[in-house]
Amino acid sequence: MHTVVVGTAGLTAADVVAVARGNARVELSEEALGALAAAREIVDALAAKPEPVYGVSTGFGALATRHIGHDLRTQLQRNIVRSHAAGMGPRVEREVVRALMLLRLKTVCSGHTGVRPEVAQTMADVLNAGITPVVHEYGSLGCSGDLAPLSHCALTLMGEGEAEGPTGTVRPAGELLAEHGITPVELHEKEGLALLNGTDGMLGMLIMALADLEALYKSADVTAALSLEALLGTDKVLAPELHAIRPHPGQAASAANMLAVLKGSGLTGHHQDDAPRVQDAYSVRCAPQVAGAGRDTIAHARVVAERELASAVDNPVVLPDGRVESNGNFHGAPVAYVLDFLAIAAADLGSIAERRTDRLLDKNRSHGLPPFLADDPGVDSGLMIAQYTQAALVSELKRLAVPASADSIPSSAMQEDHVSMGWSAARKLRTAVDNLTRIVAVEFYAAARAIELREGEGLTPAPASRAAINAARAAGVGGPGPDRFLAPDLAAADAFVRGGHLVAAVEPVTGPLA
Repeated sequence: MHTVVVGTAGLTAADVVAVARGNARVELSEEALGALAAAREIVDALAAKPEPVYGVSTGFGALATRHIGHDLRTQLQRNIVRSHAAGMGPRVEREVVRALMLLRLKTVCSGHTGVRPEVAQTMADVLNAGITPVVHEYGSLGCSGDLAPLSHCALTLMGEGEAEGPTGTVRPAGELLAEHGITPVELHEKEGLALLNGTDGMLGMLIMALADLEALYKSADVTAALSLEALLGTDKVLAPELHAIRPHPGQAASAANMLAVLKGSGLTGHHQDDAPRVQDAYSVRCAPQVAGAGRDTIAHARVVAERELASAVDNPVVLPDGRVESNGNFHGAPVAYVLDFLAIAAADLGSIAERRTDRLLDKNRSHGLPPFLADDPGVDSGLMIAQYTQAALVSELKRLAVPASADSIPSSAMQEDHVSMGWSAARKLRTAVDNLTRIVAVEFYAAARAIELREGEGLTPAPASRAAINAARAAGVGGPGPDRFLAPDLAAADAFVRGGHLVAAVEPVTGPLA
């Protein structure tokens, strides 16, 4: 099994995905264990002094003015976890919780939090045992960290609350820890606070969304190329020299992908035939510009994610010179902004894909295709309602594109008076990515049917297009014919795109897509 070693310098996005989705094993490096011990010595020294230090010997947030004596400090750390584990609503997905736990462990191992090595090791042990704390949808404002979600994870480390075991059954966390030989932790000074104060939930969801979107944008380029082909459009607009004079890298990559898919097509270039067109519609001609802008947005978001992965997010932090200083690094604004930005890009890509689908179904704009790609129009409705479903998904994407990060709501008696709402931005982005996949699948389904109808007219599609269609048909995605129960076909198309099979089908012909 793949092992991810957590050191002091952070993790890679691939590490996060491997643990969150691939159940990779987690180990702590010797360097991390040394840094943990050194930082803990600093915290212990401060805890022994009579002067109050925030997070070590004081209350929290608006209650930070109270000095807490030695006899109450263990209770203080336990109480912050219990009281902050106040989430509500549906459970968050297992992969999100695993990413959240790993990323908190990453910061703990930086040596800037003052957490003892045994606490960090328990975090790794819980991940390796396949124990997943029950975390709820609502409870994070994206500032002072993803407080409630992280608190539910910390509660599991204490042997309290509920968690899901490796078999998928939710049980008391204490029972699961005992079954795997894991001793619950008793939190010491600063440790409860350090386990809660991070942007780990929103960052984990950003990293997984980036992985999904990078793959999905390749699929979207393939479907856009198939739609251009089915509409007898021109591929001249994809020429590299045209995109070189507007040098956005994402645009050039998207155009190159489409051109590679269309190589050898007998359907392109017919725009001057029976109903001459000077230009294709925007949804066809500008596909690389829209998809390319989304690709560049992904690239920017990846830079933000990499910076956050290299960060130690806690408050207060332990500095190498022995100081323990308060700060605002837990504010989620940098991550929240790009989460919202990606939702905007997803909505626009979904919108242009739906416009191409609608064009394929409209006999007045499809350049000779039957109405709704129906077998016997009038008797058959064809893909009429498939486009309705796609349109409903697009409309939902537009609502999800409204930024969460533009909102703020004060909390903690106005001490925490400006928050990022980054967790909310991440949650809605996950829905947006999910729906965008379905939208691309519907376009692929329509374009594949349209191309096969063109073949009936004696026109030959590109070899890559034919490879994609053959693979889809082999995977159970139905082709043209009389009306039938359509939902299973659309579900099969969704699985085909979602599983990466569309790109996998064309790349043996095109070579690797960008």
